[in-house]
Amino acid sequence: MLDAISPLDGRYASATAPLREFFSEFALIRARAHIELRYLLEFDSTGVFPRLTAEERMRIEALEISFAADDADKVKAAEKITRHDVKALEFFLRDRLSLAAPNRIHFGLTSEDVNNLAYGILLDSFVRTVQRPAMKNLLGKLIEICEGGAAQPFPTRTHGQAASPSTAGKELAVYIERFRRLGEKLVNVRFMGKCNGATGTWASWNAADPSLDWPGFFERFVAGLGLDFNPVTTQIEDHDSWAAYFNLVRQCNNVLIDLDQDIWLWLMEGWYCEEAAAGEIGSSTMPHKVNPIRFENSEGNLLLANALLGFFSDKLCRSRLQRDLSDSTVSRNIGVALGHSYLGFIETTHGLERLRLRPERCIQDLERHLELLAEPVQTILRPAIQADPYVLLKELTRGKNFSRADLERFIAGLEVTSEVSVKLLNLTVSGYIGLAERICREELERARAFLKTL
Repeated sequence: MLDAISPLDGRYASATAPLREFFSEFALIRARAHIELRYLLEFDSTGVFPRLTAEERMRIEALEISFAADDADKVKAAEKITRHDVKALEFFLRDRLSLAAPNRIHFGLTSEDVNNLAYGILLDSFVRTVQRPAMKNLLGKLIEICEGGAAQPFPTRTHGQAASPSTAGKELAVYIERFRRLGEKLVNVRFMGKCNGATGTWASWNAADPSLDWPGFFERFVAGLGLDFNPVTTQIEDHDSWAAYFNLVRQCNNVLIDLDQDIWLWLMEGWYCEEAAAGEIGSSTMPHKVNPIRFENSEGNLLLANALLGFFSDKLCRSRLQRDLSDSTVSRNIGVALGHSYLGFIETTHGLERLRLRPERCIQDLERHLELLAEPVQTILRPAIQADPYVLLKELTRGKNFSRADLERFIAGLEVTSEVSVKLLNLTVSGYIGLAERICREELERARAFLKTL
């Protein structure tokens, strides 16, 4: 859509299409209708009104299943008159259901009772059906690449300078482990919901029939929607569970940003490369370019998502006294933040599909830095000589060109056993990878088991 204001509905519309099921205007109206209709059916058991007839229950259940765009259009038409979205839905339901006792519709409810539950079920469904699968796809691709590089010696940098080697797999295993820990939290995310009236006291229901256990009834109602019950609130649900979720998403995004930036640098160093796609152009003037655009797009979208999510976490947990309406317009943008987050995961996953390790370039880079052996040499020498081997190696290697001949001369001048000499002479940069492969494979085993739960 060339006239779309947001790129989520324009340039990236096809990628973010699955999110319309949860965060479009239609999705919100349909979720509200689901809450109102489910409430009608559950409230029938209280006996406040005459029992619904079998035919009325059938109409309610049928609309709950079939609520469609045409129905939402009628609600929006009513809203032009009411200037109140939830009340417009109530009027639509009165007209559509034609119940013998229409006053049972929205009985005792405040609009926030409906809205917080509607958003709760939308968020819960989004996490289960879209967000977790997106993380699973990303993690699965990382596991595949990690497996291929589990034993491959790989250069590292600390402070941008050459540092002790690792393996390509172990470096990716770091991110796999981070995503696994956060994914375990995502699997267990629960959203809270409240349904207790205009000031959180169940006053209207209690006035209608003080003999009934209204907190117990609504606890069962909220739990039946798949939400955790919040019994003590003002007019609005406090959204602390939303904030915890938004902060968790921000953590996931931050890990992915970290990965995007590392991959960008690995590509810059030539340790990895991207397969060129037929027809793609990397530069309007430089024909050779294969740019890491997937990882860059991901980074930008994730940073934007985090700015919004941080704002939501702060804003939506605060409301003046019983409530103010500033949360309403903000809540409508939740899908924008989660859309950019989702897009980041999709973009990185696509980028990983074209990522290729360059083993020969990795070895070449490692062997250019023989000074990296200063660490194992001084460590081996610590029990073997009286002088401080760290100082000796610092003088020999820091800021200097260091060759194999320099190393051999240094070893020849040491008063150490032949066993220590042989151990030192057998050191190679590409062989100095410690337990990197083991670390990688152990994490791969844990991650594969976790994927089955995600």
